[in-house]
Amino acid sequence: MSADRQRLLLETAAREFAGAGFERASLNRIIKTCGMSKSSFYHYFDSKEELFDTVVQRAASSLRDALHIPSPEQLAGPDFWEKIGMLAQQLLTLTDPQSWYVDFGKLFYLEDTPDQPGRELAVVLAQIAHWLEEVLAVGRASGAVRGDLPPSLQIELTFALLRAMDRWTLRHLNEMGPDSMQELAASQIDLLRRLLAP
Repeated sequence: MSADRQRLLLETAAREFAGAGFERASLNRIIKTCGMSKSSFYHYFDSKEELFDTVVQRAASSLRDALHIPSPEQLAGPDFWEKIGMLAQQLLTLTDPQSWYVDFGKLFYLEDTPDQPGRELAVVLAQIAHWLEEVLAVGRASGAVRGDLPPSLQIELTFALLRAMDRWTLRHLNEMGPDSMQELAASQIDLLRRLLAP
């Protein structure tokens, strides 16, 4: 499959899964939209689950490349919060409601998402949680993150807050213009800072 055709298939699948949920997502609709035959589709994918996992894996990889996500060590120092703010602003540039990154984000909040251990969504969530754990450790070592909470509690609180803000933002993207999005991103970083800064 050519790179362009593969991208069309994965973006179409992401949109279908995000809009209909995993169980109700229609392979027939995806295949028809992409102008493929069923036999052609099944030459590349054995099941809807495999297609879903491939969407998650490729979208996560593409998002990492687009954001140039820094290693936790690159965030160390007195400008820790400024660097976190810059990362949030980068992420904001990818929140066009028509972007497949937005559809990818919605996959984390589907009620019927296949996220059992070992599935791609669970793998990506574990990678995010591990990165966040290391970022908070760097922040504590830099004096930018409070040290009066058990690290495991701090991680749970931070992860829960980030997921709540992400879920809300994805639901309300169509209601906000660029200025509103900028204000929201700044407010969310401020909220995170008030939770975590000493």
